[in-house]
Amino acid sequence: MELLNFPKYSFRFKNRENKIYIFDAIRKKFVVLTPEEWVRQHTVQFLMQEKKYPISLINVEKELTFNDLKKRYDIVIFNSDGSIFLVVECKRSAITINQETFDQIARYNLILNAEYLMVTNGMHHYYCTMDYEAQQYHFLREIPEYQL
Repeated sequence: MELLNFPKYSFRFKNRENKIYIFDAIRKKFVVLTPEEWVRQHTVQFLMQEKKYPISLINVEKELTFNDLKKRYDIVIFNSDGSIFLVVECKRSAITINQETFDQIARYNLILNAEYLMVTNGMHHYYCTMDYEAQQYHFLREIPEYQL
């Protein structure tokens, strides 16, 4: 897999039936290593190691329903009260992040109501804070570190 624009992290891999698997610390199991999964696993490590979010507040790859369509978010970080702090949309590095990507995460956030959004393809990372009153998001240089 290619180098991404994240610090270097250590991962566990295994090979089975001619497929490579990577260990997901959140789901506590090996998952097939795809280009998007590579970005997701780096993002999870970034959130835990650089931003100090506790593993207990991180959720990965869960289903949600939007307009009768079943979708899956990539990463969610919860506040300690159960509300959603951050929603992350991961794309493989070959995907250009564009307005369509932001529209996708904005649709998810209509249901999730997170304080912050992050979109990444592993090479470029975009961070936003939500302004629900004005129904818009504002770009940030980075997302805040975890605070008790």
